[in-house]
Amino acid sequence: MARSDRGEEKNMNIVCLDMEGVLVPEIWIAFSQASGIPELKRTTRDEPDYDKLMKWRLGILKEHGLGLKEIQDVIATIDPLPGAKEFLDELRTLTQVVILSDTFEQFAKPLMKKLNWPTLMCNTLEVASSGEIIGYQMRCQQSKLTTVKALQSCGFETIAAGDSFNDLGMIQASKAGFLFKSTEAIKAAHPELPAYEEFGDLLAAIKKAL
Repeated sequence: MARSDRGEEKNMNIVCLDMEGVLVPEIWIAFSQASGIPELKRTTRDEPDYDKLMKWRLGILKEHGLGLKEIQDVIATIDPLPGAKEFLDELRTLTQVVILSDTFEQFAKPLMKKLNWPTLMCNTLEVASSGEIIGYQMRCQQSKLTTVKALQSCGFETIAAGDSFNDLGMIQASKAGFLFKSTEAIKAAHPELPAYEEFGDLLAAIKKAL
C-alpha cells in the first residue's frame, strides 16, 4: 500500500471495465446479423445464466455448421465503439485499468489490438481440429466478481463499470460502480447505480471516484 503525506496507508485504485457493450459492440449480435441467425442476438443483457447462454449458443452453431473461423471473420470487421479508445487512453493515464470479460481470448485479440492492448482477463474456447467450437473453459467461477475481490485482497480499491447482468457483482462489490450503455430493464431494477450513456460522463464519474 502507498502512504500519503500524512503517513496513513492508502489503497491504490484499479478500474475494472466490461468489454462487450461498453468498449466494443456485442460480438454475438454482430455475428447474428452477419450470419442471419436472429437467435444469436441473445446476450448477457437478456440471460443472467452465462453457462446456460453459452451452451445454447454452441448448440445453434453446431446446428448451422458454423465454427471459430466464421466468427473470427466477423470479429475482424468490428471496430471499438466511437470514443472508446480515446476514453481508455485517457483513463490509463490516470490509474490502472483491467478489462474483465466473459468473452474468449480467441475472440478478443483483434479487438484488444484496436484498443492499444489494455490488460484483459477473459476465458478460452475449446476448439476441435475441424474448427468446431466444442466447449469453453471459464477462468474461474463468477470471474468478474472473483477477480474484483482478489484485487481488493491485494490492497486495491476497485471502481467498476459494465452493462449486463454478469457485471452487477463486480459493480456492487466496488467502492464505486456504474452502469454504462445498459438496458432500461437493468437500470430500472438497480436505480441505486449511476447510469451513463456517454464516455465523457463515465470518465468524469470515475475521476471523481479516484
